[in-house]
Amino acid sequence: MNPLLTLEHVSYAYHQAEGETPALSDISFSLEPGHFLAVVGPSGCGKSTLLSLISGLLMPEEGRILLQGVPVREARANIGYMLQRDHLFEWRTIYSNVLLGLEIRNQKTPEKLEKVDHMISSYGLSAFRESRPSQLSGGMRQRAALIRTLAMEPDLLLLDEPFSALDYQTRLSVCDDIYGIIKEQDKTAILVTHDLSEAVSMADQVLVLSRRPGRVKLCLPITFSMECRTPLASRNAPEFKDYFNLLWKELNDDV
Repeated sequence: MNPLLTLEHVSYAYHQAEGETPALSDISFSLEPGHFLAVVGPSGCGKSTLLSLISGLLMPEEGRILLQGVPVREARANIGYMLQRDHLFEWRTIYSNVLLGLEIRNQKTPEKLEKVDHMISSYGLSAFRESRPSQLSGGMRQRAALIRTLAMEPDLLLLDEPFSALDYQTRLSVCDDIYGIIKEQDKTAILVTHDLSEAVSMADQVLVLSRRPGRVKLCLPITFSMECRTPLASRNAPEFKDYFNLLWKELNDDV
């Protein structure tokens, strides 16, 4: 199977009047369709910069990024980007918030509206279609934000610490929800997180970056011997502790 995403020796630096700040150096990895990659590393190592490069918002200074074998800015593949905050508009209902991307692209076709209706129903938001964002819990708002992103039918989903604003208990529940939705939709996803437990419990693969400028220290495949994997169940699996400790050691060796 050909990879959906390929990074080849990608480097990037920020340029300011005070001088150059290297952010990423010689990043290479690939991601297969349907896989879930988590990216971890020390604060300031370039994790969010990496997502900006993959999305095409920034261009690498060295190396190249290919989506389905084509440079990312030329690729026809669709990229969805889910940020730390849900960015739902209070003056719009949940339903109209979910449709925002389709409206902007003039893609409110009957087929896509039917898919949106199905997701709203399947993911527990039917009773809140006409509610305002302030009337929903943090977890429900994140579900609405994900449906808005999935409505665009992205080939690749980028998640930049989407659970960081939630309290711990809600975070655990929403991780399970979002993971289930992504797997049901068979989406390829990249999650940036500071939470090693989150990375191990959700990902098929964890990429560890070094201190700035970020370099790939380790790319660790994650497998659990369970039939119906969920993030919450993964945290109780016997393999979880070994993966967590290995990643903890990699990160602390770099301090």
